[in-house]
Amino acid sequence: MEAVPPKLYGGTERIVSYLTDELVALGHDVTLFASGDSETKAKLKPGWPHALRLDADIRDYLAPHIIMLETLARHASTFDIIHLHIDYMGYPLLRRVGVPFLTTLHGRLDLPELKAVYAAFSDVPVVSISSSQRLPLAAANYAGTVYHGLPKAALLPGQGNGGYLAFIGRMSPEKAPDAAIRIAAGAGMKIKLAAKVDKADQAYFDNVIQPLLRLPHVEFIGEIGESQKSAFLGSAAALLFPIAWPEPFGLAMIEAMACATPVIAMRRGSVPEIIEDGVNGYIVDTEIEAIDAVRRLPALDRGRVRLRFEERFTARRMAADYLHLYKKLIAAYAPLQCAVA
Repeated sequence: MEAVPPKLYGGTERIVSYLTDELVALGHDVTLFASGDSETKAKLKPGWPHALRLDADIRDYLAPHIIMLETLARHASTFDIIHLHIDYMGYPLLRRVGVPFLTTLHGRLDLPELKAVYAAFSDVPVVSISSSQRLPLAAANYAGTVYHGLPKAALLPGQGNGGYLAFIGRMSPEKAPDAAIRIAAGAGMKIKLAAKVDKADQAYFDNVIQPLLRLPHVEFIGEIGESQKSAFLGSAAALLFPIAWPEPFGLAMIEAMACATPVIAMRRGSVPEIIEDGVNGYIVDTEIEAIDAVRRLPALDRGRVRLRFEERFTARRMAADYLHLYKKLIAAYAPLQCAVA
């Protein structure tokens, strides 16, 4: 759906990019199955010439995925392990190719249909991206939990002297940008929102968010790319992360940490696993508590926020965690090779 890495917004594809490049840097032979406009240090086998979301001519999004999986199956015997990032789509095929594989689950697992899927594929090894993500689907065959990571130098620390609070992500009810706008207003601060609007969220944006953008303390920047994030997040006093759903991970939180910017986040989903209250941000239960947390930001050490990122959420640590899982699954195979789809 997106290039690897994505041209603009795209959490899963960004993680796939970081992981494949780190595996190559560690000396492994990696083949990436993705869109043809991807940029990678691995060997690229395109599934479609362009990322589907930005291709106006695409009508059937499933067809290129099927082509990509067929290409992968034809090359499967050349790999020691296959690492999927397309949910359950490849299970029926890869179960039959005779090569070890695992799947990272990047999305929400509280959809009722998933229990039937994982009952049918109870043997398939999967990786969660947080412990909280597992709760709705506890019976899946989890090989482990691997937190996301970013390249150490991808985003640089900032001073937080821009005089504003930041929101980054999607304009959707789950991400709750309307709550972020209210929190900033209550704290008497300006807020800048860097976010995309998906078709599925257009009505929410038009009816709920658009009127709020007229408020004097609100600035809507729109969707931004990787090269703009250091300045945007690094200049912010804090990232507001007032999610209204069980976020499986929340890449924006560690992006802010990489920029030495603390995070004020609602106590939902993975938040308590990533944010250490009073260290790299504040965990809150209400908007009133979030407003109070903004006022307590001077008590946090931005240098320590960056340090916790380096200690816990680098791409090198993520790659090492996955290598441990790969080796468990292919114990007798060497040298290690990996395909990512």
